[in-house]
Amino acid sequence: MSVSIINPKNGQAMTADGSGLRDSSGNFYPLVNGAYRFVDQNNYTENFGFQWKNFRKTQLDKFSDSTQSKDRFFAVTGWQDTELNGESLLEVGSGAGRFTQIVLDHTEAELHSVDYSDAVEANYENNGPHERLHLYQANIYELPFKEGTFDKAICFGVLQHTPDVKKSISCLIEKIASGGELIVDFYAYKGWWTKFNAKYIFRRYTRKMSQEDLLTKIKNNIGWMITITRFFSNIGLNKVVNRFIPICNIADTFPKGLSKDEIREWAILDTFDMYSPEYDQPQKLHTVEKWFLELGMQEVQAKYINFGKSSIAVVKGIKP
Repeated sequence: MSVSIINPKNGQAMTADGSGLRDSSGNFYPLVNGAYRFVDQNNYTENFGFQWKNFRKTQLDKFSDSTQSKDRFFAVTGWQDTELNGESLLEVGSGAGRFTQIVLDHTEAELHSVDYSDAVEANYENNGPHERLHLYQANIYELPFKEGTFDKAICFGVLQHTPDVKKSISCLIEKIASGGELIVDFYAYKGWWTKFNAKYIFRRYTRKMSQEDLLTKIKNNIGWMITITRFFSNIGLNKVVNRFIPICNIADTFPKGLSKDEIREWAILDTFDMYSPEYDQPQKLHTVEKWFLELGMQEVQAKYINFGKSSIAVVKGIKP
């Protein structure tokens, strides 16, 4: 399907002139470092731009021996690689491009990839230039595409970091064509204990810190935190004690076979990802399922997909 790019402010069609996109009224959005820029770089996602520029290669399969991103992509979507041949795919919240790489390397989809932060630059460094990759720095609430444009859309690990999760889903659905499919995964809220841990205790302070200071504090303390979480895991107290140690879940979420240095890098990255976002709003699986139905989606499926030792909350549906 051909993708129509519009000015999200006025709905006018946009044409490329080599240096950016321009509408018939003369409004111009520049092409900078591989991505069309529809927003200012200073917004509530600055932490993600900082994060992915500092950890550009960490989660990408092609820079390691891991297949974690590939395995997760196909487990969550349930797609076969040939299913995307000739399809237009919208990816929102692409970060440094871990799933961008999978789409480009393992499918023949025409990919339009969006991030609100300037992590688009890290994505371009990792995956561009590529004839099937089109990158945009844009707001999920003002996506620069005509309604009913895409065959499929994905949004992985992002919804909980947006100000209004239901509105975010609605904006994604708007851009899918009739018969098109939307798949999202997100942090799940499973009960009061979901927020009864170090992450939500300390976030009220850490999200107000500068990105540089937060990263420095994590780097300076990551060694002892890795040691102590492993100790409590080895004696079977990880479920009780480790949730109050201010570090990511290294036991259940990392790929197998990482070296000592790689474990440290992943731990710093994932811990920074816990404490830096402006918004962190885990959602109940049945709530997101209900929103899909309220927004008119059909054949809605909501379930947890097991991935490694953890599970991912996934909702998918078809636009009538």
